[in-house]
Amino acid sequence: MKMNDRYDVAVVGAGPAGAVFCEALSARRADLRILLIDGSGTDGKPCGGLLAPDAQQVFAEIGIALPNDVLANPQIFAVETIDMTVNQQKTYQRHYLNMDRAAFERWLKSRIPTRVTRVAGRVSAIRQEGDTIQLDVDGVCYSASLAVGADGAHSTVRRTFFEGVGKQYVSIQEWYREPGATVPHYSCIFDAAVTDSCSWTIRKDGYLLLGGAYEKRGCAQAFELQKKRLEKRFGITFGEPIKREACLLNSPRRMRDFVCGIPRIYLIGEAAGMISASSFEGISAAMISAIGLADAISTEKTPRGILAQYQRNTRALRIKLWLKTYKRAILCSPRLRKLIMRSGIGSIRNAHSMDSLLEDGTMDASSGANYRSSIS
Repeated sequence: MKMNDRYDVAVVGAGPAGAVFCEALSARRADLRILLIDGSGTDGKPCGGLLAPDAQQVFAEIGIALPNDVLANPQIFAVETIDMTVNQQKTYQRHYLNMDRAAFERWLKSRIPTRVTRVAGRVSAIRQEGDTIQLDVDGVCYSASLAVGADGAHSTVRRTFFEGVGKQYVSIQEWYREPGATVPHYSCIFDAAVTDSCSWTIRKDGYLLLGGAYEKRGCAQAFELQKKRLEKRFGITFGEPIKREACLLNSPRRMRDFVCGIPRIYLIGEAAGMISASSFEGISAAMISAIGLADAISTEKTPRGILAQYQRNTRALRIKLWLKTYKRAILCSPRLRKLIMRSGIGSIRNAHSMDSLLEDGTMDASSGANYRSSIS
């Protein structure tokens, strides 16, 4: 195997966590030799492409503004929460930025300084030999003093050095031409007949995205069942998908599912388990953990000191994400979700929802009953 020069830091993964980390560390320590291994092979990870308020806040705090060409239409101000189990639907106000995820990742990568060495390829093996980390990438062996796993839910770095990743789902998402006005701009769907997690629909630049998180076993069948049930509910046919995407998705359940690393080998973003279990929002955690590790490496002199500082830098984030596991448990409990939605707490009135039509007399009670019967 061909040997390459030694680097100070080798970063595995060039998604939001890896890209932000490289930019942040280069800004703090221009003297370090940084290697970025990009194994994506495609433009971006399959996801809904919504930038949540937490992520918007991180960009505001570090003084970065998004370019217009990253955004997608329409911009979204609410989520339609649909409980298929008990036929309830409520609207909740949310302030997301709808964006082109592929364009977003290209923009983040464009910000990486040119002094960072970038290599396209996948890490087939990683090992520690004394004070050196060896990484095998497509027949070439790279060595570094420190390694950073930013390679997502299917992290080679995490699987090699650490046990357990919490609960994992398969996320499947398909893109369709706009099927009709009956589908909300953004919906979060709970359907116990399909998954103990959630599914979603999102409108984006003339397309409709249908996705969800499903158990690994039977995930393809679960997705098809969800599609059929939603076609019946919305009174549409999705048709042939323009493209289909799939990936592993982490859903942390315990505090120990969040792993910062060991001396010389560190994890950031979803590879560290740092993702919201309730919404699967991970961009904010990817950036916070990336900046936290860059700060630790730039201020501490020893691998053990770096780990300790990184743990301190992300303590608040890990606690926040741990609390999200309890929120997930509540939202994914049919009984508790039914009580919350029936109470109307936090919801807003949507003039186009079935409940609102019943309330203002546009739809009579018998039509409403027939509608509920048709979607059960």
